[in-house]
Amino acid sequence: MLGAVLVGCGGGAADPSAPGTRTPGAKAAPPAPGHEAAPARPAQPARKAPPTLAPAAGGLTPVYTHRAKSAEKVVALTFDADMTADQGPRAARGEHFDNPQLIATLRRLKVDATVFMTGRWAEEYPDQARSIGTDPLFEIANHSFSHYAFAEPCYGLPTVPRPDMAADVQRAFDAFRDAGAVNVVPYFRFPGGCYDDDARRALAPAGVTAVQWDVVSGDAFAENADAVADQVLSGVRPGSLVVMHCTRSAAPVTERAIRRIVPELRARGYRFVKVSELMSH
Repeated sequence: MLGAVLVGCGGGAADPSAPGTRTPGAKAAPPAPGHEAAPARPAQPARKAPPTLAPAAGGLTPVYTHRAKSAEKVVALTFDADMTADQGPRAARGEHFDNPQLIATLRRLKVDATVFMTGRWAEEYPDQARSIGTDPLFEIANHSFSHYAFAEPCYGLPTVPRPDMAADVQRAFDAFRDAGAVNVVPYFRFPGGCYDDDARRALAPAGVTAVQWDVVSGDAFAENADAVADQVLSGVRPGSLVVMHCTRSAAPVTERAIRRIVPELRARGYRFVKVSELMSH
């Protein structure tokens, strides 16, 4: 579950002597000046559920990579907000796992995007998680709580025990909710992109669609923004899904690369969409 639904509790019959109650058929007194009822607000349309893929054969968690052979020039930029469960001391010493300048640039350029956030990141930066998760430009997807690996080997990451995998994902959703994020979608990205069928089976109870990519930006630990931009611009096709990062210490040139990527792709006729829109066609 992504969150709890609150329902109103009905009471018993009203006490006719209680303030604000009246006998059936009696006329209500006019409101005092300045206390008139506010005009009724128009009903808001129900929020459309984000699309997901059906479970794969054997009940395995489905995996989505991109919209193949799309006739429409759309591209989804995704940003992994990485932070492992044990990196709090490094953050306390001043290491920046956030990247507010990148988010500000995406806002300035009006780029729809999906942020794959770890629960640990949301706990470290709850104000930013809430800001991203309440901005209509963005949606937050799940990148696990711990950013530990779900299959081995995986770039030296510690591994989540298989019985704990679904709980690790749920813990991240709980962290987003606790931070006040609203635009949360039931998508999951495996840390490091590492997975196997056992991990997909273990995640089935979480009810998520795993999301990978077809374009690797190469921004992790890169020092040349133009090289990152060149790699993205050369790889994007209609329907592509690009993986980038929202972790300043590990991807320091991403924001500068975005300043070139976005206008050049728009000049080619591309439109930026969230993963939920990419999957909806």
